Amino acid sequence: MGGAVVDTGDSGVKAPDGGWGWAVLFGCFVITGFSYAFPKAVSVFFKELIREFGVGYSDTAWISSILLAMLYGSGPLCSILVNRFGCRPVMMVGGLFASLGMIMASFATSIIHIYLCIGVITGLGLALNFQPSLIMLNRYFSEKRPLANGLAAAGSPVALCCLSPLGQVLQYKYGWRGGFLILGGILLNCCACGALMRPLKAPKKTSEVEEKKETKPKPKAKLLDFTVFRDPGFVIYTVAAAIMVLGLFVPPVFVVSYAKELGNEDTKSSLLLTILGFIDIFARPTCGIIAGLKWVRPRCVYLFSFAMIFNGTTDLVGSLAKDYPSLVVFCIFFGISYGMVGALQFEVLMAIVGTEKFSSAIGLVLLVEAIAVLVGPPGAGQFCSSLSVFCQKWICHKISI
Repeated sequence: MGGAVVDTGDSGVKAPDGGWGWAVLFGCFVITGFSYAFPKAVSVFFKELIREFGVGYSDTAWISSILLAMLYGSGPLCSILVNRFGCRPVMMVGGLFASLGMIMASFATSIIHIYLCIGVITGLGLALNFQPSLIMLNRYFSEKRPLANGLAAAGSPVALCCLSPLGQVLQYKYGWRGGFLILGGILLNCCACGALMRPLKAPKKTSEVEEKKETKPKPKAKLLDFTVFRDPGFVIYTVAAAIMVLGLFVPPVFVVSYAKELGNEDTKSSLLLTILGFIDIFARPTCGIIAGLKWVRPRCVYLFSFAMIFNGTTDLVGSLAKDYPSLVVFCIFFGISYGMVGALQFEVLMAIVGTEKFSSAIGLVLLVEAIAVLVGPPGAGQFCSSLSVFCQKWICHKISI
């Protein structure tokens, strides 16, 4: 069985930059979509859950928060499992967990059961898929890696545009229990994506000298390599990523509420997220193409820095928006900057630490980001609720910068 081959990330195996790599890219595209869009797609069921269990909106909001915390906070665990067993078996088991959590949630009798099933079990399952898929993408692509990362990152806005309307249809036709059951079946596709992650094998060596070298015992691989913290570039990246994530997800959360406060109707306000997502779909692969240009790729870190500054500046200018047309312009430019950040964040990390240490590095980075993801939107929302609506936008740009 292919999954028995442990993915060691051997530098002697050259990335094919194509071939089966395109199948791996497709799997990563789907997994990225599920991982980032699913927490938002589940939110369409919140009103039904509030009515069913007699809880408040803040109680249901914890479902997405716990799910995201598991997605990010399980990073080190994923690194250990991948370094021990390989990407393919970890992803297939993760797909079963993701599906099982949603299926169990359809039989829930309290909001606590939802927390455990969707938040913990499904969140862990998605985490066991998300990180290994990025690791495999890094191993299959080298020269075309920026483009591959951009295309894979586009799975997030595409899935969001599909899963949210699908969730509404399922809720209308089958209720929240039937909707959870069907979504659980859809998540079984994670297992199929995991099956696509075929490990790379080193070419056969015919030389007797090389065969003798193979007989020498290799040093035992570390399950979690903390030596990445010795690299100043990695430390700077981790700190910057944590600060960025602290405010990166705030504007999409509050822009609809801000539009409603300005007197716009619900449908018109919700259209802002559609505009943002549509721009994001094209911004990510386009940025990947630009980052792959010969004269840009050696300076990819600077392009990423520009993307973060662009994102923060967009929020700064957007805080001045006082009418609907201004918010549309804000969403267009935010979608571009948001897509740039999404396409470049893991490409830059790969460039800093290299292939061999990437599996450990991404796990540690995601763990640090987990704290920021939990604190960001709830903290901004609580602070803004006691101040003016204008502060929502102000907080967004201050944190993002």
